[in-house]
Amino acid sequence: MRVVVVGATGNVGSAVVRALAGEPAVTSVLGLARRLPPRPAERTEWRAVDLRSDAAPARLAELFAGADAVIQLAWMIQPARDPRETWRTNVLGTAAVLRAVAAAGVPTLAVASSVAAYSPGPDDRAVDESWPTHGWPTAAYSREKAYVERLLDLFERDHQDIRVVRLRPGFLFSRAAAAEQRRLFVGPLLVGPLVRPELSPVVPDFPGLRCQVLHTDDAADAYRLAIIRPVRGAFNLAADPVVDARLLADLWHARSVRVPRAAVRAALAGAYRARLAAAPPQLFDTLLRLPVMNCDRARDELGWRPARSAGEALAELVRGLRENSGADTPPLAPHPPGGRARELATGVGRRP
Repeated sequence: MRVVVVGATGNVGSAVVRALAGEPAVTSVLGLARRLPPRPAERTEWRAVDLRSDAAPARLAELFAGADAVIQLAWMIQPARDPRETWRTNVLGTAAVLRAVAAAGVPTLAVASSVAAYSPGPDDRAVDESWPTHGWPTAAYSREKAYVERLLDLFERDHQDIRVVRLRPGFLFSRAAAAEQRRLFVGPLLVGPLVRPELSPVVPDFPGLRCQVLHTDDAADAYRLAIIRPVRGAFNLAADPVVDARLLADLWHARSVRVPRAAVRAALAGAYRARLAAAPPQLFDTLLRLPVMNCDRARDELGWRPARSAGEALAELVRGLRENSGADTPPLAPHPPGGRARELATGVGRRP
């Protein structure tokens, strides 16, 4: 089986390349990315592709020729202050991948969706894959994930001979992605020595604080299973338990303190306006409205079970933030060119 991974150097892409290298059914992997890694990976070739290019559909169709499966992971969180730029990669870039898959006659397509594609959910139960995927309209990330779901609806209708799998994970964490996630979601002012419980003995608790997380390697295993097993449709992916203030307080060896939700949002919005934080407050709004996902279908049909708990995934993130951990690809580099000075000089949230 020959597999092409689009967006092969980021948090999920790097883990998927590793997972495929260990899968006996996979004979070769072609990794596509805008910026290529400096060193080869096991059983993997590399090609540079920018999904924002007008030539991307034709270039992708050429690279997809002869592939047994394509995994589409390419996605931009930043620049959050320029949603037109993220739309070009996330929505128009995915559309280019879909056109190229059809043109090349690739029989299997797996696409990264997200829990953020879901509409706000009930408080009293978990939702399965049939829950509406209209996202939260004010947040670009959620809005774009929902739009891609509509693209996939049309693609499945028009190309019923192609097996399409949508994976909807919770938030994905690993030690190797900590430096990247600090840049994407927090900003340059968080330094490793500050990520210690003794410096912050309390955890804020506010209405709506709950989410589901997953270790990136466990998500990568789900992508591996999605291309080798004859499944179709959407699969929720998350590890237990659901993350709330109590779990965060236990992880942080702290106590939770009830605070008004409006105060937390106002602080985040102020930091974003002052260009001290990378994530816009609309992402916080999305977090508060996410449903809890039922992952029974992934267990029963995909045969997938996470090897690590939600607490273990979060603990890796904390260690990685403390150590400024990364990996040997451009998106995951712990010390990218220019460092934190470049983040501040170019405007936090303005550059990918």
